[in-house]
Amino acid sequence: MKIYQKKMKAAYMNGYGNPDVLSVEEISKPTPVAGQILVKIIASTVTRADTMMLTGKPYIGRLFLGLLKPKNSIPGTGYAGVVEAIGEDVKDFNIGDEVFGETTTSMGANADFILVADDSLILNRPLGLSFEEVATLGDGWVTSYNFLKEIAQIKPGQRILINGASGSLGTAAVQLAKYFDAHVTGVCSTKNLKLIESLGADEVIDYTSTNFCAEGKKYDILFDTVGKSSFRQAKHVLSDDGLYMSPVLSFRLLLESLRTSRTSGRRARFSATGMRTKIELRTFFQQLLEIHQSKGLKIIIDKRFRLDNIAMAYHYVSTGKKVGNVVIVNE
Repeated sequence: MKIYQKKMKAAYMNGYGNPDVLSVEEISKPTPVAGQILVKIIASTVTRADTMMLTGKPYIGRLFLGLLKPKNSIPGTGYAGVVEAIGEDVKDFNIGDEVFGETTTSMGANADFILVADDSLILNRPLGLSFEEVATLGDGWVTSYNFLKEIAQIKPGQRILINGASGSLGTAAVQLAKYFDAHVTGVCSTKNLKLIESLGADEVIDYTSTNFCAEGKKYDILFDTVGKSSFRQAKHVLSDDGLYMSPVLSFRLLLESLRTSRTSGRRARFSATGMRTKIELRTFFQQLLEIHQSKGLKIIIDKRFRLDNIAMAYHYVSTGKKVGNVVIVNE
């Protein structure tokens, strides 16, 4: 008697490269063992960070992803779905629970199912947020919260400029900065000015006609979510003890961060949010959910793609023109 292994669909990375290295394969559906949870994915995300992990650049990231090829051939980090099965000793989750989570550099979310440890970044889906919405929290929201609250230690009344205000990080950062009572200036393209205003920005700058680095205004914090500027270009628009920060890794930013780390004047900072401890990231998730419950969050979803069109989704995100978030839907 033949025993047929149950199958599932998953995006597959045939090594590092552009989105053309992606395909959709049928692979064996995993079975949880002790301490593991199998989640049937309803929604996952494609982020700018995901596209960078796909290329394996900057190369320093391969220390965590795999030197010559990805350790996990299935891309994707943010997910939401329903617990399908659990292994022994899993106490906090049951079959049928609606959950969401983030895998950081372990990837694996762009698939029909994902197997995660019960002590990983997995939480129960809160009321008021859809599967698609909670799947996005681990990218723009957690990263922006880390930069604003932990790195900048943002204070009421401070002036902050957010470059790339219409992306997943930017749309989150604008709302979080307003929650922390800062004066917010958002930088985006002409077509997104009204959106950023609707999210609470006090001022907006159209980068197609105005170079914010050439203006005379001063900012206490400059958060470049897309890494299109540099500390050298922007430091003259910072206040005397102003902070320039970006989640986009570059050798220059690392040097500037090291050089200014012990100064009392203008500083540059880089942070890899996904490298923070699971306890820290879980706390960020919980605090964000509390903010949502008290103030509400407007989670912007630009486009939805089916898993079979995963390469198309990565191509779109790679253009740098997405507004808010891009989601892969399985149902």
